[in-house]
Amino acid sequence: MKSPLPALLLFLASAAVADAGPVAVTGGKADQANVVVRTPLPPGTPAGVNTVALSGGATVPAQVAGPAQTDDPAAKQYLVFVLPKLKAGETVTATPGVVNYFVQPPHFEFVEKAGAPTELAVASVSGKRPVLQYFNLPRDPKDHYYTFKPFHNVYDPTDGKLMLTNTSSKKKEDGQFPHHRGLFFGFNRITYGDNQTADVWHGTNDVFSQHDTMVSKEAGEVLGRHRSAISWHGKDGKTFATEEREVTAYAAAGGTLLDWSTVLSTKLDRVRLDGDPQHAGFHFRANMEVSKNGKENTYYLRPDGKGKPGETRNWDAKGKSPAAVNLPWNAVSFVAGGKRWTVLRVNHPDNPGEKRGSERDYGRFGDYFEYDLAADKPLKLKYRVWAQEGEMTVEQCNAIAAAFVSPPAAKAVAGK
Repeated sequence: MKSPLPALLLFLASAAVADAGPVAVTGGKADQANVVVRTPLPPGTPAGVNTVALSGGATVPAQVAGPAQTDDPAAKQYLVFVLPKLKAGETVTATPGVVNYFVQPPHFEFVEKAGAPTELAVASVSGKRPVLQYFNLPRDPKDHYYTFKPFHNVYDPTDGKLMLTNTSSKKKEDGQFPHHRGLFFGFNRITYGDNQTADVWHGTNDVFSQHDTMVSKEAGEVLGRHRSAISWHGKDGKTFATEEREVTAYAAAGGTLLDWSTVLSTKLDRVRLDGDPQHAGFHFRANMEVSKNGKENTYYLRPDGKGKPGETRNWDAKGKSPAAVNLPWNAVSFVAGGKRWTVLRVNHPDNPGEKRGSERDYGRFGDYFEYDLAADKPLKLKYRVWAQEGEMTVEQCNAIAAAFVSPPAAKAVAGK
């Protein structure tokens, strides 16, 4: 049992009063959960703001951060906080303030070690709990299969001891389908130039994508975020596309809340992005352990309800497959490390369609689409991922999806 002492040491007796007026947050047409509120920093917000007092009496952490990849860059600073719940049409006021601490409260920190992937952890007086791993090792031609693509691993949100995702393998024989790794984005049928082809999903014929540089990093009590520059290389080793990929983890009770976005660009006239549902698009792949007990313990939860263990739905080019097309969200529930976990993946309607879904009983799921990338037509994508211990309901998934697809309106109001 964890000692309650750290919580007793966190707060001083008083908090600085904010000079700024409150922010009014109004819910949309549906109830929402794990509601990320991002609003341009209100005028008069006190320096060092780290909390907002809610009209219902609760207080939640707040953080000043730069614009996310999907934000308006004209606003240089945003006030960010997470509301556990927000009912449809409900308005909550959040007043910025500053709380002083004897002991720094739980907060995100990046952990970087030479020769190892970058990790994001939650640090507290009890230690560091890993949340996310960015597999950004440089591509090594002598160790191609292990290093041919960057991706993200997700740790369990309970104590961080278990990696929920399948990480990189040294060779193709390491378990079942080891080319599916973590949270990954790519396409297996790419064409460009003079009949050139590339498969960044499998990394065949020395094709690869690689992390080039870290564009930005931010970490605090509410979020940990990084944006990286990634290059895509063909069989000849030359770059045919470049990417800026951003992943944000938020402090949310009961699980791990992630926003994943990317902008893929090219200087060529046309790069055709295509593939099949199993090897293209944005996917989650569960820990390799799941492939050993997949049919018995794995099921999918969809907007139309809970599926049977081992039952999967996949887009088929020979049929319309309406049940696997343009799903607003999908969730997989599986057993790993002796516990049941559920991972929800929310697809934003701004992402290009037709979105063709894929599910496998070993915990790999996602969707893909066709897209013609051009110098004046970059590809922009955004998804939300939620991971928790235990099972979920359709209602819970709907509430998390609603907060992502229709974020609440947030407006600074005049102070009293």
